[in-house]
This record gives sequence, C-alpha cells and structure tokens, in this order.
Amino acid sequence: MNLTRVAVVGAGPNGLAAAVTLARAGLAVDVFERNGWTGGGAATRELSLPGFRHDVASAVHPMALASPFFQEFDLARRIDLVVPEASFAHPLPGGRSGIGYRDLDRAADALGADGDAYRSFLGPVVERLRGVTDMTMNTLLRVPRDPIAAAVYGARVLEAGTPAWSRRFVEDVAPAMLTGCAAHTIGRHPTLAMAGGGLMLSATAHAQGWPVPVGGSQAIVDALVADLEAHGGRVHLGREVTDLAQLDEYDAAVLDVGVPAFLTMAAARLPDRYRRALERFKPGSGVSKVDMALAGPVPWSDPRIREAPTVHLGGTREQIAAAENDVARGRVPERPYVLAVQPSVVDSTRAPAGQATFWAYAHVPFDSDVDATEAVLAAVEEHAPGFRDIVLASTATRADEFEAAVSPNFAGGDFASGAVTMTQMLKRPVVSPTPWRTPADGVYLASGATTPGPSVHGMCGWHAARTLLHDNGISAPNRAPTSAR
Repeated sequence: MNLTRVAVVGAGPNGLAAAVTLARAGLAVDVFERNGWTGGGAATRELSLPGFRHDVASAVHPMALASPFFQEFDLARRIDLVVPEASFAHPLPGGRSGIGYRDLDRAADALGADGDAYRSFLGPVVERLRGVTDMTMNTLLRVPRDPIAAAVYGARVLEAGTPAWSRRFVEDVAPAMLTGCAAHTIGRHPTLAMAGGGLMLSATAHAQGWPVPVGGSQAIVDALVADLEAHGGRVHLGREVTDLAQLDEYDAAVLDVGVPAFLTMAAARLPDRYRRALERFKPGSGVSKVDMALAGPVPWSDPRIREAPTVHLGGTREQIAAAENDVARGRVPERPYVLAVQPSVVDSTRAPAGQATFWAYAHVPFDSDVDATEAVLAAVEEHAPGFRDIVLASTATRADEFEAAVSPNFAGGDFASGAVTMTQMLKRPVVSPTPWRTPADGVYLASGATTPGPSVHGMCGWHAARTLLHDNGISAPNRAPTSAR
C-alpha cells in the first residue's frame, strides 16, 4: 500500500493521539468528529450555568504524567498542570478521613496503626512505577521489560484482588482509601481486575500526584489539536461516520470508537470468527452524573478535604464493595459509590470569582434511567452539612443519556468502553499481541475498548498509529520537541 492519507474517526484523546502520531510521520490526516466540539469525554463545557466549566467525563488525570505517549508528546510543557498536595480524600462515617497526600510518608503517618502497612503495601510499587507503567500500558501478552516491577505489582494485585485484601490492616481508613481508588473503574470487589487498576491509581497518587489541567481537560485536547494542525492535519466537526464506505478515499482508517459502533461500521468487512469474538465483548456498568454550580466551596467538616480535587464518597471498604457488587448484579444500590470532583480548589478559572464548579457521578447498572442527583446530594451532605444550600443549579445526565449527550463510546453510561474484567483485559477486544490491528484491510481500532483500556492516556491511539506505521514500513516519529505554551 502506498500510504499517504489516513482518516481518524473520533476526536477524543485516543483518536487525537493517533492523529498526532500519524501527522508527525508525514501523513495527511483528517479527523472526523460527530459532535460540534472536540474531546469526547475529555471535553470541558458549561453544563450547569454560564461561567461554570465542567469536564464532561474526566477531570483529574493520574496518567497525564505517567503515560508514555504524553511523555513523548511533552504534555507537561504544553499546558498548565496543577499537581495538588492531596491527590484525593476519602471521608468515612464518624468524621474520620483518609487523605491521599502525594507524599506517601505523610499519607501513611496520618493513618495511625495502619500507617506502616499502607506504606509497605504501596511503597515498592511507587518506587518501581516506571516499570509497572511500561507493563500495564502495553499488551499484557508482552514479556515485561522490568521483571522485578512486574513481580512486585503482581504480588500486590494478588493480595488486593482476593479475600486476603484486608490481612495487613487492623483499622478501616487505609483499606477504604485503596478501595476508593480501585472503584474508579466499576466492577466487583475483590477481583484482580479492580485491584490492578486501583493499585496503579494509588501508586500514581503517591509517586507523582494526580494533575489537574488549568482550564479543564479541554486543555489537553486543545494541545493535541494544535499539534495536529501544526503538522498539516485537520479536524472536521459535525461529521459522523457510520460506515467504512464513507472512508474509501483514504488509504487507511484509525477508529476511536467502541466495539458496538465498530461492528456497525465494519461488519461486512470482518471475518465471521473475528466478528463473533467482538459480539461476545461485554459492556461495563454505567454512571449517572450530576454537574453543579455552587455559590462557594463545599463546606466539608474535615478541612483537609477542601485541599483535594478528588473525593471518594463510599464509606468503608465493605460498604464500597457491597454497593459495587450490587451494581454488577444489575441493582441500584441504596448508597452508591460516588466519585466527586471539585476542580475549583486548584483552578480558579472553572467558576466565577468566589463560586465553585462541582461534579460527581454515582455507579449504576448499564443503561440505567436513574437520576443520581439526590444520591450525590445525600453523599456530600453527610460530610459537608449545608451543601444543599449552596447549590445554584444542577444538571443530571443519566446512564441511558450518555450516548446522545457525549458519544456512542459512552453508550449506557459505560465510561470504560467495555467491562473491566481479567478476561476482557486479556482480550481487549480480542486476544492478540497487536489488538489494534483488525482483519479489515487498512483499518485499526484505537478506543478504550483496546489495550491498555480506559483512562485519558492516549495509549490506545498511540499503539494503533504505531502499528499502522509499522505495517507500512514507516518509522514512528521521534519524541516531540519542546514547545512554548
């Protein structure tokens, strides 16, 4: 194939990561986005009141500094990333809280009797995070380049993902902090898949912190678009692609779409065996989101929580597990796990002076029609009396509304683009050392439905683009040069 023109479908982080990589390799790249705005779940929009800027699905970015793609892209030099001292906070019943300080020793010292256990559990992973990231951000079928890091990580996952998950601890704050991180991805507890994701999040919280982009997640997207355009690429908004035939004029296509959309677009070009494998790929559970404009900061009873952009509201490890297991069974829990974000504590651009932007989502079954507003209000009010009184406006997006509101990639409220289980981490979406390559000639898959899975890291798109370049004998571009903001 004489590869010169490539189409990319979807202007989310993965689609744009693929587009940037291909454009830097000298190819003509057109990105097609069905929405009138770029970013997908990483967009930032006024969802409650004018002047209050909310991130559509992802506000805090643990992988912004750890992702090999973003390191090569030099993201930290392109945008303003605020790294707070407290990556997350986790209030518990009775006025107690666990604070995920970036300094592991500081976080552990505040845990009393479980401080040493928390430190000994996470410390070895924090120390070898680079090797762990190299393993988890690539296909799990590859031999790890740092076997010691792989062994340390694997041992901790086996502990945290089995009934042995609390054997180190005598109190409930430290286990709740670990499970609160693991519950960022929706699934049963304890399981190896949840433990693996939670361990990565916990380790990044203490190794480098969880950065917040000034101006919102849109800053990441805008930096990608700017680089793409600087290398001759183009983004076409309001252009939905529903059939691969629409892209026949291109030499190749990279698709940042979920498995159901890919099947619709490409079914006629896929071998029966591959198509049946995709049809067995299962969606994950959903989220019900609430965006709120506040008259001021959240009045948390524990003032330390006011320092953390991310707050986990789910109670003890046992309470979180019970709620998450209800969701996995298709039931709406009485007290769902709520992931809350208060970006205004580190970014004054998100709301008018003196006011605050706040959003949160509750975990619910796939495609649920439950409005989480009351559940979010109750969860916050328990630890911040008077919260209801400062809410100026709120906008709810149910799980069954996300496809229309954001993207088919989030159909049913499934932020993970497919259930995160050990089976589906090994076959994401099929078992292959290069799952981004599809049997359709010149067609590559780049969404979170591929390895390494969900999160804003750009790695799915980066892998897809590099596989396409390799297949056509084109060298991948070198590290992006440092550029001024």
